[in-house]
Amino acid sequence: MRTALVIGTGLIGTSAALALASRGVDVHLADHDPGQARTAAALGAGTDEEPAGRVDLCVVAVPPAHVAATLADVMRRDVARGYLDVASVKGGPRRELEALGVDLTPYIGTHPMSGRERSGPLAGTADLFEGRPWVLTPTRDTDTEVLNLALELVALCRGVPVVMDADAHDRAVALVSHMPHLVSSMVAARLENAEETAVRLCGQGIRDVTRIAASDPGMWIDILSANPGPVADLLSAVAADLDETVTALRALQSADEAKRREGAASVEGVLRRGNAGQVRVPGKHGTAPTTYEVVAVLIDDKAGQLARIFADADRAGVNIEDVRIEHATGQQAGLMQLMVEPKAVPVLTAALRERGWAIRQ
Repeated sequence: MRTALVIGTGLIGTSAALALASRGVDVHLADHDPGQARTAAALGAGTDEEPAGRVDLCVVAVPPAHVAATLADVMRRDVARGYLDVASVKGGPRRELEALGVDLTPYIGTHPMSGRERSGPLAGTADLFEGRPWVLTPTRDTDTEVLNLALELVALCRGVPVVMDADAHDRAVALVSHMPHLVSSMVAARLENAEETAVRLCGQGIRDVTRIAASDPGMWIDILSANPGPVADLLSAVAADLDETVTALRALQSADEAKRREGAASVEGVLRRGNAGQVRVPGKHGTAPTTYEVVAVLIDDKAGQLARIFADADRAGVNIEDVRIEHATGQQAGLMQLMVEPKAVPVLTAALRERGWAIRQ
């Protein structure tokens, strides 16, 4: 691939353009807002000038509601050898293209499973897709050359190609992305009018649950409008679990011992099902999840602390598998949780204590 046209310079489009440009592809940028295209160009994502001729690949990175119309326009103008979109839903846009009577042999639907809470070209980064699944949804009509161009795009962006049926993809992302976002937003909404004294008690748990609720509502309306059925089905099942759990918790308030036991068993059942589902979430690099031990270190909230602790772990020959930081309320300090292999715990603990770090047991 030597040339590409990226239409839509939001987070995903700009990130893909940055990755392509950094690897020598001549990238042209277009957007309904020329200012966004200019911003992406200024970041090094390519040029906002129109291509002089037909490009190798056209990447459509617009909201799901506008994917089919945008693709139909560029395909009829024959601007590229191959076309793909990066929308988060796949079945709907393809059916819209079929209804428009467009020849679909030069098209393939794709979806990079990566993103951030921020949007727009300034949020773009060339490494956004590194190591992340990038779904491809070819059909029997998809031209082999187009599939190869899509695979080359994924390779240049350093993603991991995953081939799926379009409707199966939409059901899957409803489960692992769209439904969780709504649940996160519902939990975060409980905080809107909560007492300040309660909000000040927020710890890592509530931060984990509500992190994705910070995303742009307008963007999510576009996504959910394109995949409402599967998301509604999942939320209906969650609602049934909620109703059952509410009933069980009410039973725990009962003076009747038998009802309390029944309520406790029901709540425990939900928690255990949660355990069983959580262990199926892929671990590091998409492998089977690994159980790590935590070494908790008290740190000051000042420059250089993270660099020091990583350097000390490196000197001890310990690989930090994952990290969490819980900031102390009202203090310039925090608790840094270092996830390591169980056998590394005593080595790391001794090394950090020797270098003056306070270890929380």
